[in-house]
Amino acid sequence: MLHDTPLIATIVAGLGLAFVFGAVAQRLRVPPLVGYLLAGVAVGPFTPGYVADQKLATELAEIGVILLMFGVGLHFSLKDLLSVRAIAVPGAVVQIAVATVFGLGLALGMGWTVGAGLVFGLALSVASTVVLLRAVQERHLMETERGRIAIGWLIVEDLAMVMALVLLPALAPLLGGNTEAMSSDPIAAHFDLGLAGVLALTIVKVALFVGIMLVVGRRVIPWLLHVIAHSGSRELFRLAVLATALCVAFGATKLFGVSLALGAFFAGMVLSESELSQRAAQETLPLRDAFAVLFFVSVGMLFDPASIVNEPWPMLATLFIIIVGKSVAAFVIVRAFGHPTTTALTISASLAQIGEFSFILAELGVKLDLLPQEGLGLILAGAILSIVLNPLIFAAVDRLNQRAEARVSPAAGADASAEDAEPVKVSTLTDHAILIGYGRVGRRIGAALAEVGRPFLVIEASDDLLADLKKAKIEAIAGNAAQADVLAAANLTAARHVIIAIPEAFEAGQVIQQARSANPKVQIIARAHRDAEVDHLISLGADMVVMGEREIARGMIDHVLAGPGEPDAPACPLPA
Repeated sequence: MLHDTPLIATIVAGLGLAFVFGAVAQRLRVPPLVGYLLAGVAVGPFTPGYVADQKLATELAEIGVILLMFGVGLHFSLKDLLSVRAIAVPGAVVQIAVATVFGLGLALGMGWTVGAGLVFGLALSVASTVVLLRAVQERHLMETERGRIAIGWLIVEDLAMVMALVLLPALAPLLGGNTEAMSSDPIAAHFDLGLAGVLALTIVKVALFVGIMLVVGRRVIPWLLHVIAHSGSRELFRLAVLATALCVAFGATKLFGVSLALGAFFAGMVLSESELSQRAAQETLPLRDAFAVLFFVSVGMLFDPASIVNEPWPMLATLFIIIVGKSVAAFVIVRAFGHPTTTALTISASLAQIGEFSFILAELGVKLDLLPQEGLGLILAGAILSIVLNPLIFAAVDRLNQRAEARVSPAAGADASAEDAEPVKVSTLTDHAILIGYGRVGRRIGAALAEVGRPFLVIEASDDLLADLKKAKIEAIAGNAAQADVLAAANLTAARHVIIAIPEAFEAGQVIQQARSANPKVQIIARAHRDAEVDHLISLGADMVVMGEREIARGMIDHVLAGPGEPDAPACPLPA
């Protein structure tokens, strides 16, 4: 029946194998992204066995691109970019130029056209958002100068690639590609504007779209989502966010001729300024992740593993540009701006890989007959290998940074920049509470602890919530509390309570196991939504698990039994 249901078969094969390969990659301490790409290789036309429908996979991948770019827009922070603009903007521009020149040189050496070389070089110049953010978060660098520079640099790269996606179709004829961009636009075809006219028309359309989004969309989209949020329907809010992303992206393509990626990016960007941006990101995350996986699977289907064996030297040269060429350029740029070696090494390691935008740009180059299929294969091979090697590069950089810091004398260390200090130190609090999660529940718990003067610190992964904690001058540790080193940084062995305020029972269970293993005497309090979750968390070592529905019912019944003027009536017993 598989051949009778190609859509279902493609989704099942893609997600199923992506899960298997992703789990193996995670087990090997490699980003799951590598597993998703290898899953695509497994169901692609270049390997034996079942071959998924490539056309359907590509269409599903378009939805993945829309949701992926919508997520990038949601997390776009102009404030963070402006804080490090002095180095991030010129540094990223120069690094993109250097990598593009290297790629162009390699392409010309292989006999490609200048247009193919420019697309190839641009694809090698931009780092993976997913891989870079994960590396920075795992090392607790988000709140450090190094982390802010890396994120700002990444934002500039992303913006440059967005502009490349916009202008490339219009420039394709000039660069030796097809005339699809000129013939597909009815205005250009009717008036025979020529290349210069098409380029000018493209810029005008993009400017018009951006203007409408910044003037109208900035008001309409947040207002609409606020109205839906106040309706109280979580399902309708989730649908509204997804419909906004898809409709804006599709409308931008049909009405203004801009890419789906740009439309989705601006939809996310205008929503990022709303108070509902974090909730929108959380609600769309599962579907965004699922379709993003299908995007990576579809990209993997285009890769021929035999190309590594048949043409090893071009592949090694491509990998050299990604890992060495642009990383050395970034190192020199950061040092030229007066930043220390540790910062330069961290930025270099962050950029020593390629990912999402590289695939999007490469696929567009192939569609426009600019980039040969061989170039797409080299980009895919370079991405897979660079992502696999990136954790090893970061490990080497971490060791070099530690040695560099160890050589600094105490007197020099006192004068050194704060960014060279260890990003996370073990808390000095004792007999304290460790509050995990600073959302709606965690925020109230923190306020109550502060009111009675109980010492506490917060473990939180959200950048926005960490910024709130910093403003409130509350000690906080960035990271995933399920990781032993993060809990250790909270001085768990000297803590009295661990309060798990996050709603995810699976993650809460991991935290409980880590905490109980490290400190058998600490009191652990968690939350749950179902009786099965309560039993599960208690079996893992929680001392107390509070179920929201049960406590709501208890409070309501207490109020009913108390009656008017009897607020202190005894609580009604409820089943534990």
